[in-house]
Order: sequence, then C-alpha cells, then structure tokens
Amino acid sequence: MTTAKIKLTEYSHGAGCGCKISPKVLSTILDSQLPAFHDDNLIVGHQSRDDAAVYRLNDDIGIISTTDFFMPIVDDPFTFGRIAATNAISDIYAMGGSPMMAIAILGWPVNVLAPEIAQQVVDGGRQACREAGIMLAGGHSIDAPEPIFGLAVTGQIPLSELKQNNTAQAGDKLYLTKPLGIGILTTAQKQKKLTEEDQHIAVDAMCQLNKLGPTIAKLAGVNAMTDVTGFGLAGHLLEVCQGAQLHAKIDVKQLPLLPKVSHYLNMGCIPGGTQRNFESYQQSLPALDPQQKAILCDPQTSGGLLIAVNIEHEAALIELLKEHDLPSQCIGQLHAGSLNPTIELI
Repeated sequence: MTTAKIKLTEYSHGAGCGCKISPKVLSTILDSQLPAFHDDNLIVGHQSRDDAAVYRLNDDIGIISTTDFFMPIVDDPFTFGRIAATNAISDIYAMGGSPMMAIAILGWPVNVLAPEIAQQVVDGGRQACREAGIMLAGGHSIDAPEPIFGLAVTGQIPLSELKQNNTAQAGDKLYLTKPLGIGILTTAQKQKKLTEEDQHIAVDAMCQLNKLGPTIAKLAGVNAMTDVTGFGLAGHLLEVCQGAQLHAKIDVKQLPLLPKVSHYLNMGCIPGGTQRNFESYQQSLPALDPQQKAILCDPQTSGGLLIAVNIEHEAALIELLKEHDLPSQCIGQLHAGSLNPTIELI
C-alpha cells in the first residue's frame, strides 16, 4: 500500500457531519423501550438533544462529556484528523465549558489504507487538541470498512455559566459565529469542481476552534447556545425553538456565507444530507426557494456557535464578536411560540 497522493474522500460514502443520521431517524433510535432511569446529578442528558451531557460534581462544578466522529470530509489525512477533532471539541465550548482531555476514536480499513496514513489522521487530531490546550490521552481503534475518526472529550463548567440549547427566551436576538456553506464547498470538492484557489475556504472555517464559547457564556444576557453541525442551521435552530417553545424569525439577507457559496450552488454542489435534513423538519419551515433550502439545511462540519442573547445585552456580544473578527450581524429573533415551533423568514 502507498501513502502517496491518497484522497481519503474516495474511501467513504459520506463526508463529515453530513454522515449524521437524519433528525427524523434519530428520534426513532433514541425512543427507548426500557423503563426510565433517573440520576439527579445528570443535569443535561439526551432529552433536549443538546451538544453534550453534563454531570454535577458538586454545587459549583459540572463535568461535560461528549463524543463526535465521522468519515473523511477532506482528502488530506492530517487535515481530516484536525477537522474531526476540532468538531468534537466544539461541543464542550458550545456548553460554555473548557475542555480537559480527549480520547481518540478510530476506524480504519487496514487492508486498504496504510497505517502510516492513519498515523497522520491521529496527528491532525493531536494538533487540534494542542490548540485547545488539552492532551489526546488515549483512544480505541477497530478495523472498519471505511475510515472514521473523532474524539470523546471531557470538559468542565462552572454550573452558573452552563449554556444549554433549550433555555432561550422570547425576544432573544440570534447570532452565528461562523459563515454557512461548509457542506456546499466540501461537496464541490467531492465532485471535483472546487478550484485550487478555493480549497482553503471551508478548511480554514472547519479548523477554527470555537474557543470563544466560555467567554460568551460569561456575558450577561446570553440565555442559550449550541453549535451548528450536521442538521444545518434550520435543524439546530429548531432544537432551540422546541426546547423553549418559541418560534424564530430569520433574516436570510443577514446570514453569513462563506465566499463562493452561491457559485458552487449554481454548479449543483448540494450534499445528500441537505435533502435528508429538509425531509426531517420541513413541516416546521416556510416555503423555501432552492437556494434558501440549500443554505438553511446545509450540513455544517465544525460549524459556528448559535447564540440567543437578551436584546438589552446584545451590544456586549456584538463588541466581543467584532473584537475576535467573527460575524457580528444579528440573523434573527425568537418570539413566543406554540406547541409546534416553526421558523419564519423575513
């Protein structure tokens, strides 16, 4: 086996968070038939579909536990490992927490791809962990038909600063810290339509850690936070709405987009996960034109933080985002809803 010019995306049927099982199918999987078991110290479990689980250690501190892994979204092994690790660590930041350590998850087709390539993937994961200030402390590997990599990450959070996806309030303004369109650009790469000069656009975004999460969590008026990944902006925003029984109004003209997104949309670069997402929650969406659907339902890998902030405190959030060169335009607002929360476009 050779390690020269390996294109990892040719060895998997999906890519990045676009591999995620659709929200509709996931609901069936998580609908347990077993008797309920309760632990008073488990503050956040899977019921709200939040980014991570949170367990109370004492009156002040909680432990955050999460895992995330997927198949290659880029061809370069090191970059794949770095993106997968960055994406997994994001779940800790999305709760307002600080990561402590990580454990690797590796599935590798050992008779197809050389172990030296897997070593590069793991090194990419180590690089992301180093940037987050944590150790890649161990892991587990299996022989698998397709390459898979990710992390299980442990973090901690002062319970007074814990942010969840179901605690937004009516009137909150919405902000998103990374541009959308990652799935569109990575699909362009998979279809061999992405130009050499555009190769870095999605990669740069996916390798950007959401390290500002704990700082955002400390701001007064930040009522809820989550990261936008495989279910797209619409899917993760609907989780926010459903958890708090609110509905959202989104200004599509204010949505931050990666460069060249419209160009590659016009070339037909739409991930399969976009349609799966749309079919899962279309009943909660208004009529969408093809471009709106492609952007709102686009599966993001290592996407940005979606923040709900009280209108009286949004100026401090805007200032912080500008200071760190992150998108700082309001993309919408939450309103008192009903038992069937929806998203409207304005």
